Amino acid sequence: MKNYRIANRLRFTVFVVLTIIIFTTVVNFALGLSTASSSTFDEYINVEIKSGDTLWNIAQTYMSNEVDTRKAVYQLCSLNDISADELYAGMIIQVPIYY
Repeated sequence: MKNYRIANRLRFTVFVVLTIIIFTTVVNFALGLSTASSSTFDEYINVEIKSGDTLWNIAQTYMSNEVDTRKAVYQLCSLNDISADELYAGMIIQVPIYY
């Protein structure tokens, strides 16, 4: 029976920690525990802007109540590549659908 001796304690500790991290990551990925499907959106609806509409009102009307209105307005601007002052009546923008 051979006796093994740890020559470098720091290197062994780093090896054990990295092995645990890699194993945990692989198991989480294999079991699907790292997916965040509830916070993502893949579908959009087209909303036609009417006179007097603002991105703030559209965000409050169509976006999820769990999302802060300021973040929702930012998402609408980013998604449609517009700013709040570029809205005009008849314009069609995409709004994400949250489930």
